[in-house]
Amino acid sequence: MARTPVQPGTSAKGHAPQTHTAPAAEAAGATGPQRLRHRLNELAGRPSASYYWIIGTTVALTCIGLMTVLSASAAESISEGMDPYTLFIKESIFAAAGMVLMMGLSFVPPSGLKKMAWPALVLSIILLMLVVFTPLGVSIGGNRNWISFGPSVQFQPSEAAKLALALWMAMVLARKGDLVRQWRHTVMPVVPAGVVVVGLILGGHDLGTAVITMSIIGAGLFFAGGSKRVLVSAVGLGIGVAALMAAVSGNRTARLSGFFGNCDNGQGLCDQAQNGLYALASGRWFGVGLGQSRQKWSWIPEAHNDFIFAILGEELGLIGTLAIIVLYAILAFAIFRVIMRRNDTLARVACGSVLAWIIGQAFVNIAMVAGLLPVIGVPLPLISYGGSALVVTLAALGVVLSFARTAREPAGGPTPAPQEMH
Repeated sequence: MARTPVQPGTSAKGHAPQTHTAPAAEAAGATGPQRLRHRLNELAGRPSASYYWIIGTTVALTCIGLMTVLSASAAESISEGMDPYTLFIKESIFAAAGMVLMMGLSFVPPSGLKKMAWPALVLSIILLMLVVFTPLGVSIGGNRNWISFGPSVQFQPSEAAKLALALWMAMVLARKGDLVRQWRHTVMPVVPAGVVVVGLILGGHDLGTAVITMSIIGAGLFFAGGSKRVLVSAVGLGIGVAALMAAVSGNRTARLSGFFGNCDNGQGLCDQAQNGLYALASGRWFGVGLGQSRQKWSWIPEAHNDFIFAILGEELGLIGTLAIIVLYAILAFAIFRVIMRRNDTLARVACGSVLAWIIGQAFVNIAMVAGLLPVIGVPLPLISYGGSALVVTLAALGVVLSFARTAREPAGGPTPAPQEMH
């Protein structure tokens, strides 16, 4: 019995064999830059790389934050007759709880995150209303952004609102699909919900948090592919609102005046910013040594919070501050790799919003300490003292880790596992 000749490149049954060497073959015949780009794409596609890079940089930044909080807060605690380890112990407890929450959320599938979106947003709005309109709201440093459930239990709902808004936008915009490119679907319902959240935050006079929240909304619409006209209009509106809020507040106007050089009015408007610059300058290349800061001894108010980067610069020097910036850059690149690997609207909006939130806030804080921006009271993520901010930031990174653990499912459902050959 004659056999049908087998054509090259086919099996005996007439089907082309499945191979996985096409990308390698393409890379082999490519030029140097093309091979480099192929290699970078290959590295970005490894499912576990981004996951571990995010965990590593997050743990590193959190540990550096705990170390610096201990150094910066001990001086003020001693001067007030308190235990120098009080704030460090509290922050350590929050860090441990936040790490547990981060790892727990990393195992929640994206479908579970979508189910959390509406309850989280509604709860955060209710808490913000309680802060603004009820006696439960507490003012600290001129901002009414805390809610008190007792003498020792306080929480900052505006931090939770950032994460709730990111999750909710991801869920809503993912459902819209390509309709989001139309300006009506870009506006509704994200912009009205964002106006409510930002309005309640501004009702507590917290302009810094409101600016970061507006950047989260803008990032969510951008990563969803929203209408460019709406995005440009939203940016202009946000700048206008920020300028108006600064103009109607005597304290903010004074800060802006000090930022533009009006420091000789006897009110000490520039003392905090100038002492922060002195701290950075005195650190030089390698710093004065861990725990040896001189500016933390009541020269810099909120040394363990908004101006903790100045203490880092003084004690660890320029090398230490550059290391912090590199860690934030690695974290940003790892989150961006998750966005590129998943490449679906849900992941793009959720991870893109968290990226704009954490990295944008870090940029604003560092620029503020370096004298490039006016003092607006924005803490340094994962490093500054603050239990609410630390726990919620770690939870947000847990959401990103959830997307880093899972691959995007095709439209027809999950890909079946390959059968073993016998």
